[in-house]
Amino acid sequence: MNLREQSEKWEHQHLLPNAAFSDRSKGRVRDDEPCPVRTVFQRDRDRIIHCKAFRRLKHKTQVFLAPEGDHFRTRLTHTLEVSQIARTVARALRLNEDLTEAIALGHDLGHTPFGHAGEDALDKVYPGGFEHNRQSLRVVDSLEQGKGLNLTFEVRDGILNHTGPDRPITLEGQIVKIADRIAYINHDIDDAIRAEVIREEQLPRECTAMIGKHHRERINTMVTDMIMNSSDKDRISMSDEVWQATDKLRTFLFENVYIGSPAKAEQDKAVRMLQALYQYYSENPDKLPPGWEQDGASQAACDYIAGMTDRYAIKLYQQLFVPRGYHM
Repeated sequence: MNLREQSEKWEHQHLLPNAAFSDRSKGRVRDDEPCPVRTVFQRDRDRIIHCKAFRRLKHKTQVFLAPEGDHFRTRLTHTLEVSQIARTVARALRLNEDLTEAIALGHDLGHTPFGHAGEDALDKVYPGGFEHNRQSLRVVDSLEQGKGLNLTFEVRDGILNHTGPDRPITLEGQIVKIADRIAYINHDIDDAIRAEVIREEQLPRECTAMIGKHHRERINTMVTDMIMNSSDKDRISMSDEVWQATDKLRTFLFENVYIGSPAKAEQDKAVRMLQALYQYYSENPDKLPPGWEQDGASQAACDYIAGMTDRYAIKLYQQLFVPRGYHM
């Protein structure tokens, strides 16, 4: 019995029956020789961590566009916080922590530069519309390494359905879906307070009375509630009371941070910039780097721009559209 088989045996001995077991995965799109050391979900996690799209997340906006402070979240730190929360819940519920981690680490690989402003920009100009969860799946299925990462069905399903109306088929995927919301609500509040966009005392009192006045308290309440409310059940959820308080905080963020606040002062510029880049490359696919034009000009332009970091998009825009002085 090799190390992978020992891990698979351990899962059957220690995880609950409704967990996703590695040796019962629905498999990959393309057959792959089993690893003698890692389970299929551990292997997926490693493929995601080592891919270029994952590394680019460190230079993609979470909320604050091109922040100068060192402590504001990026798309990468958001991803790591989602992973930490999701793994904590999966371990407490005796579900598959490796699958949970792989989904969490891959869920935002397709996110645009400049956060949701970038997503909205591409959604308005790309004929098929743009959703970052579908783009994340496209990254792992097709774009990364020119042929995709060939991940398991369970990881791909969790990435696709981490947002939107559909529920992931695995409990592990459902954990990530809620952990994503817990993470961004709390760290966006933290960043907005740090940036003096809001003050802690402005948070709705009925919410803070229910789930806590401070960052640590709120996360602890939400995570503990999800664990207690999901134990020995076939669906992951929070209690109605905590979910409603969480949703009110999300509404508060939309009203006070995400829309019309100083945090979004440069958002219109970012939207116009990405739309200009999209128009340029969709009309001039020959200007794309080699290998990007295989799925048509519109799709190639969308893929190329969605994969950019904030600073690369700014640099490219300057090169293409900002006049440079004449030098002898």
